[in-house]
Amino acid sequence: MTTTPQPIARALAEFACALTPAALPDALRRKAMHHITDALGLGFAARRYPFAGATLAGIAAAGSSGAATVIGEPATRALAPRDAALANGFLMHGLDFDDTHPLAIVHPTVACLPAALALGEALDADWDDMLTAYIAGMETAIRLGVAVKGGLHHAGFHATGIVSHFSSAVVAGKLMGLDAEQLTAAQGIVASTAAGVQVFLEEGAWTKRLHSGWGALAGITAAHLAKHGFAGPSRPYEGRFALFDSHLQAHTDDVDLASITRGLGETWTMEGTAIKPYPVCHFIHGCAEAALHLKASGLNVDDIETIVCRLPAPTLPIVAEPEAAKALPKTDYEAKFSTHFVVATCLLRGHFGLAELEDAVLHDRAILALAAKVRCEALQECDFPRYFPGEVSVRMRDGSTHREHVPVNLGSGERALGAEEIEAKFRGTAGLTLPQERGNALLDMLMAGGRRKVRAITKLLQAV
Repeated sequence: MTTTPQPIARALAEFACALTPAALPDALRRKAMHHITDALGLGFAARRYPFAGATLAGIAAAGSSGAATVIGEPATRALAPRDAALANGFLMHGLDFDDTHPLAIVHPTVACLPAALALGEALDADWDDMLTAYIAGMETAIRLGVAVKGGLHHAGFHATGIVSHFSSAVVAGKLMGLDAEQLTAAQGIVASTAAGVQVFLEEGAWTKRLHSGWGALAGITAAHLAKHGFAGPSRPYEGRFALFDSHLQAHTDDVDLASITRGLGETWTMEGTAIKPYPVCHFIHGCAEAALHLKASGLNVDDIETIVCRLPAPTLPIVAEPEAAKALPKTDYEAKFSTHFVVATCLLRGHFGLAELEDAVLHDRAILALAAKVRCEALQECDFPRYFPGEVSVRMRDGSTHREHVPVNLGSGERALGAEEIEAKFRGTAGLTLPQERGNALLDMLMAGGRRKVRAITKLLQAV
C-alpha cells in the first residue's frame, strides 16, 4: 500500500462537494434511474417474505417517527431518516437480487440509495440533487471496493457492509450541504462504525440483509456529527490502524490507493455496475446461465451422472464450500449462496426466479438429488472479477459429456440488461406486493424526465 499526496477522504469530499446535476452525463443519469428503479422494486418484493415483517417491527420499535417513508408502509408510519434508511436498506438488499459492481464486488445502490432517499425526502430536496448525491456515493463505494481487489472478502468481511458506511456519509453530507472539511470528518467518523462479518454464511442468518441499511444509519449520523463540529480522523482509509490497515490484514499491501481518486469526475465507475437477472449470489450467475443453456439444448436430466461446476477460485469459499452444506441448503439464504442448489434447479426447471427459493423448492427431492451430483472446482484463465464467468460440464450415463461456458455473465459489460428488461424485472418484483396500477404510476414517474421533488416519488412508495 503506497501513500497518496492528499488524504483520500479529502479528495472524495472535494469531488462530492463540487459535483452538480449539470455535470452528470445524460447516459449516466439514465443508468442511475435504472438502478434506482431496480432497487425500489426489490424493496417492495422483500415485503412478501417472513424476514421483512419481523425486522421492520424491530426497527420501528427501536426507532422514532419522522418524515421519511419506509417502502410499502403508510405515511402514518414514516420514521426518522436514520431509521427509514435502515429499514429501506434492509428491504432493498433483503433478497440479494440487487445490483453489483463486479470489480468492486459490492452492491453499490443499496450502499447509497437508502440514505439518499430518506434524507432527500426529509429535506424536501429536488430529485436532481438527490440523484447527484447518490452518484457521488456510488463513485465512493465502487472505488473503495475496486481498490481492495477483493481483500475485504478474503479477510472475512462483507464488502458492502463496510463501504456503505463511507458512501452513505458522502451521500448524507452532500445533501446536507457539508463543506469539504466536514465531509472529510464524516468519512473519518464512520471508520469507527464500519463492520459486516460474513459469519452469516455458516447458517443463512439474516445479518447480511442488515449491512447496507446499517451503513446508511451510520453515514447519516456521521454527517450530523460533522456538521456540528465533531472531529473525525482525516485519514480513515490509509492512516495507521485505519480501514485498510485494520480490516485487510495480510491483504493490506495489495490495495491500490491511487485508483480511488484517479479520474474522479471524469471516469464514472458506476457505468460498470450490473443489474442481476437471477436472485442469487452474483458469483453463481455464470454457472446458472450455463446450466440454463444446457437445459434449453434438450438435455435429459434423468440421465445425468455427474455435474462439474467451474467458478473463479476466489469465489469457491463463498458459494461452493463446505460442499455438504451447499448441497443441502436449509434456508432460502443458504440456497442463494449454493452453486449446487442453483445449478441443479436450473437444470431441472429451466429458469430461476424468486419462486425457486420458496420452501417447497428447497425440499424438492429431485433438485436435492441432482444437487448431490454437483462438485465444484476452480475455473482457469477467466476474466474475474471484471465478470462472473462460469462453466458447467455434465457427464451422462452413456458416457457422453455436455459442456457450456459463459465467459461474460448476463447483465455485465456488453451483456448489460436493457431498459425493457429492467422494467420487466421491476414489474415482476414490485408486483409481488404493489398493485399493478400503482406500480405503473411509480414506474412512469421514475422514468419521466423533468424537474420534481423527491417527495413526488416517495409518496408513491407509501401504502395506500
